[in-house]
Amino acid sequence: MTDPKKMILVRVYLVYAAVLLFAMIVVYKIGRIQLVFGDELKSKAEQQEIRVFRIEALRGNILATDGTLLATTVPVFEVRMDVATPHITDQRFYNALDSLATGLAQVLGDKSKTQYYNELSQARAKGNRYLLLKNRVTYSEVKALRKLPLLNMGKFKGGLILIPETRRERPYKDLALRTIGYELERENLFVGIEGAYHNYLKGYDGKQVKRRINNGDWMPLFDENMVEPQNGKDVVCTIDVNIQDVAQQALRRNLEENQASQGCAILMEVQTGHIIAIANLSLNTKTGKYEERINLAIAESVEPGSTFKLASMLVLLDDNKVKPSDPVYIGNGQMQFHNRIMKDVHPIRDGHTNVREIFEKSSNVGIAKLIWNNYSSKPERYIDRLYDLGINAPLGIEIMGEGKPKIKHPSNKQYWYGTSLAWMSIGYELQMTPLQVLTLYNAVANNGRMVKPLFVKEIRQGNTVIEKHDPVVIKERIASQATIDTLRRLLEGVVERGTGKALNNNAYKVAGKTGTAQIADKNKGYDKQNYNASFVGFFPADDPKYSCIVVVSRPKAGKIYGGAVAAPVFREIADKVYATRPNLHDASSLSEEEITMAAVVPSGRKFYHEEAARLLEMLRVPVVRPSATTEWVSMAPNGKLIEMTPVSDTILQNRMPDLSGMHLRDALYLAEKRGLQPKVIGKGIVRAQSVPAGDTIREGQMVELQLSGL
Repeated sequence: MTDPKKMILVRVYLVYAAVLLFAMIVVYKIGRIQLVFGDELKSKAEQQEIRVFRIEALRGNILATDGTLLATTVPVFEVRMDVATPHITDQRFYNALDSLATGLAQVLGDKSKTQYYNELSQARAKGNRYLLLKNRVTYSEVKALRKLPLLNMGKFKGGLILIPETRRERPYKDLALRTIGYELERENLFVGIEGAYHNYLKGYDGKQVKRRINNGDWMPLFDENMVEPQNGKDVVCTIDVNIQDVAQQALRRNLEENQASQGCAILMEVQTGHIIAIANLSLNTKTGKYEERINLAIAESVEPGSTFKLASMLVLLDDNKVKPSDPVYIGNGQMQFHNRIMKDVHPIRDGHTNVREIFEKSSNVGIAKLIWNNYSSKPERYIDRLYDLGINAPLGIEIMGEGKPKIKHPSNKQYWYGTSLAWMSIGYELQMTPLQVLTLYNAVANNGRMVKPLFVKEIRQGNTVIEKHDPVVIKERIASQATIDTLRRLLEGVVERGTGKALNNNAYKVAGKTGTAQIADKNKGYDKQNYNASFVGFFPADDPKYSCIVVVSRPKAGKIYGGAVAAPVFREIADKVYATRPNLHDASSLSEEEITMAAVVPSGRKFYHEEAARLLEMLRVPVVRPSATTEWVSMAPNGKLIEMTPVSDTILQNRMPDLSGMHLRDALYLAEKRGLQPKVIGKGIVRAQSVPAGDTIREGQMVELQLSGL
């Protein structure tokens, strides 16, 4: 019989041996890990506790010529909430839920109180610790959120989670939208100044090493591995915000009045090529509103029509083929070129005229006949002279997407027809962008020196200018000085006696050319129902400082000619520039009577108080302003002073204001401010209104405004 004590002892030894063996294996493993895999495992552990974070560089600003912000980067946040955090008891959560939902609806504004209430309740029930409240929340909204119930308990106890981001902001919204542009680097989209100067604006991201600490937070480790971010540089463009606003609003009103499909306007500084304003508007057929969707001024190549006659006249004059006084006979205003007949819409008297008059009256037959008689035997001479001007090549502007000009050559037999010479001479069978046409006219204004349009004048790092963009000369001289002088006189004549008479005024001289071009349809040919109406020129004509082009496409309200459709926008832009640029006139040398005229103070007129005051200040005219605060004033000379008198505006919102004596722009502002639907008859100053001043009005009520004078 086996001794039980011995059996127990054997078992104890066996267990002891097994434990000893296991301990030896553990020690062996520990030693092996320490000696063989130690360094590798330590590295992996550190990687889990230490991480390199990207420090995003701030994108540089885009500034207007006076330093006004046109595009900037602002901080925004993705806002989430740890709804199920254990730091908030059920009782506290549900007691604060109603107030929290109300606050979120008020601050964030994207959902109702009920929606937020339901979302928070459901998230609490599901244990959601990462509920998205809203993306791209501003810093001011975040400050308001931190005051709400629960969220005011702090980062951990209140459950508020903020993920910082940045957003590109345009303080002036759609002002010069396509020219300022945007960039989407991941999608390889680079538009406008944002795209062209992306490498300057983007800066360089930094790197920061951080260690994980309690609660999942990361603490920066400041060591030699840290790389500071380099914020982007600021780009100072040439745009004047005030003139840009005038150009854009004037163009929008014009497009609405003429029921046009689209249009553009560009203002350029003659000597430098600086683009002071550039507006592009197209009708959104879904919303019925005009929006800046395409940079028409830069990208859209079209047949320029009669504005191209300047190039034809330049060639004729510079080749000594004609003089302005040379007689020309155009008969009844029509002429056949091969198998096609060209007609003038408005024949000139009995057909006996001269070179000056056919240019001023924009005779298609007259210009085509001059080119035909002098170049039909060798049309390449005419085309080569156009090529000498450089207008057959893109301008090479910094903004991407410039339309390519198309001016065909007789050597290309596939596209050259027997009628091509005649029709090209008047701006058909060729294409140019509005900016390219303006650059040619600007060269004439600049005594024959063609400069490249510039959109950016300097690059800054903080307040330090690190790169200055000087004017770029495309061609030192496009024609002889005698030719340039003659062309400028001819362009002045267009405004004084020809198709641009609507721009003639006593304050300053304008030189320019109208254009009315039929729009070609790919399948149907030229459409007599659709036109591009344009006006391009410069001012003051005797000492040009600014050039401008306006193009209005497919007007449907009855008027189609450049002098009637496009010229009013040119006039409004030029008036604003003249009124706000003291260098265009010297009021100190004017007599009292001339000062009164320069300040534009005819009796019966009403002016916006602050705008009138700025105008008189620019002109250095002494003025007596009203002692009481007033929005509208009338002005009249009083000895050597201009005295302002307050004008009642019928302040009550439900009463009709007195619009008589106001410029159309001001009258429309007041009418639309009260919800009225104005119908405009005529142009100039309001002389009568269908709803008497002081009458009760209602939202959407029609009011007819009768205008007269300029």
